[in-house]
Amino acid sequence: MTSASGSPGNYAAARLRLLGEGARSGPPRRQALSDLTDGWLASLLGDAGEGVALVAVGGYGRGELSPRSDLDLLLLHSGRGTREVAALADRLWYPVWDLGIALDHSVRTPGEAERAAAEDLRVRLGLLDARHIAGDPELTAALRTRMLARWRAGAHRLLPELREATRERARRHGELRFLLEPDLKEARGGLRDATALRAVAASWLADAPREGLAEAHRTLLDVRDALHLTTGRATDRLVLQDQDQVADALELEDADALLRRVYEAARVLSYACDVTWREVDRVLRARRPGLRRARRSAARTPLAEGVVVQDGEVVLARTARPERDPVLPLRAAAAAAQAGLPPSRPALRRLAAAAPPLPVPWPTEAREEFVTLLGAGEAAVGVWEALDAEGLVTAWLPEWERVRCRPQRNPVHRWTVDRHLIETAVRAGAHVRRVRRPDLLLVAALLHDIGKGRPGDHSVAGEAVVRDLAARMGFDAADTAVLAAAVRHHLLLAETATRRDLDDPATVRTVADAVGDTGTLELLHALTEADALATGPAAWSTWRAGLVADLVRRTGAVLEGKAAGTAEERERSAV
Repeated sequence: MTSASGSPGNYAAARLRLLGEGARSGPPRRQALSDLTDGWLASLLGDAGEGVALVAVGGYGRGELSPRSDLDLLLLHSGRGTREVAALADRLWYPVWDLGIALDHSVRTPGEAERAAAEDLRVRLGLLDARHIAGDPELTAALRTRMLARWRAGAHRLLPELREATRERARRHGELRFLLEPDLKEARGGLRDATALRAVAASWLADAPREGLAEAHRTLLDVRDALHLTTGRATDRLVLQDQDQVADALELEDADALLRRVYEAARVLSYACDVTWREVDRVLRARRPGLRRARRSAARTPLAEGVVVQDGEVVLARTARPERDPVLPLRAAAAAAQAGLPPSRPALRRLAAAAPPLPVPWPTEAREEFVTLLGAGEAAVGVWEALDAEGLVTAWLPEWERVRCRPQRNPVHRWTVDRHLIETAVRAGAHVRRVRRPDLLLVAALLHDIGKGRPGDHSVAGEAVVRDLAARMGFDAADTAVLAAAVRHHLLLAETATRRDLDDPATVRTVADAVGDTGTLELLHALTEADALATGPAAWSTWRAGLVADLVRRTGAVLEGKAAGTAEERERSAV
């Protein structure tokens, strides 16, 4: 393949054959495409002599060549004459352009490359992945060595700059795992974050969690490959109209299965970023003048039984015995959320590995700590996602597996099902003073959509799931019935208030019969608002809130044995 690749036509034909091989995909195809392209470019460069090297950088340097990827190339030279270097560049660039392949190219001496890297973080990151293709290998090796040395020497200054760049990118492109049309490269949890994690590891200051990371990265690359092949375009944006084709190319059931796979990969990458950047911050703080001694003597502040705070994270006390304490994971999670601090990943991994399963039914303490976690406000979101990443959530609630990373194609929804549920619990926490049983409100908020992903109406399916789940959690029969009713009827108030005639006594009576008592009614009222606010800005309004409140007032009157009254009757009584 390489021997015949000097001709653009031969290379193009070989490339088409490779991309058309159905038996070869994923990493083997990307490696084969990189090898094929390397051979062709090496034949174009020919025998350029000493002091000239052709170098792949960026994604091409990493061997992540997708069907429509740019070729990121650096023609490195030791200071040859302008005409000679220009002729070499023409010999390389024009055949690439003639084939319509996008090219990101530069011609530099090692000194010029280092100065460009010093001025541009992206250039610096690209050179960290520099890979020799052809020419003088010593020139490439020397540049790589210097770039790595400069990166490590300047890590205390460069890593904060990289982190701010990742934050700005996330602000512009959003969170990949919640977008219906995600950018696989730029969104948070995407391919650029995988590159950033590699750069952090190269600094030797910190490293990313390895479990699942390579597989998540490979998943996003596989999806991008399929996207390029099915659309024929160099794009990283997975738009709705292309999702069915991409799913079919990857032999997935449907577009929802595709999105869920993408979201799972992005979740792994996002969590790895959270953990890694927290470790970077810890290391950089420890390296500040005067802080090393303070760090060695830093106190471990008690937070709960078996749980302490150390260096800005929630960790296990030295006396903790997770193998003897099944409630310790919940106690640690609740304490972390209440303190607004992240749980340490090593602590979570130890808990996941050592703590025994919760007894069935759960002991009272476990149920109370669970409710405390849910009621801790915004901090509960990050803690919950860390617990989920380490497998603790599904250890407590196996039913969570069906809703994790499940997409919601209704554009009103801004979150996946799992994130929507924890966001609803956070919103419900603002209404706990409105209800007699705050614990039931918070648990109902977390579980109201647990039936999604199951056959039939998700409210009906969810009711059956919650009956079993609530009993396992130790709720008595009466509380279990309330939770089941809340899940079964969590859409009742909003749908009735906005679609039915509230002046019709039969409408109000139907709602009253379904709800059953005023305690469940007030719980549903708070849940309805929390659910809508957690859905997105278009799901709740003053108008909708007023209609729901009116329906609740009328239904409450019926449940208390009073006549709801018509609008005309209320007007006459007011006069």
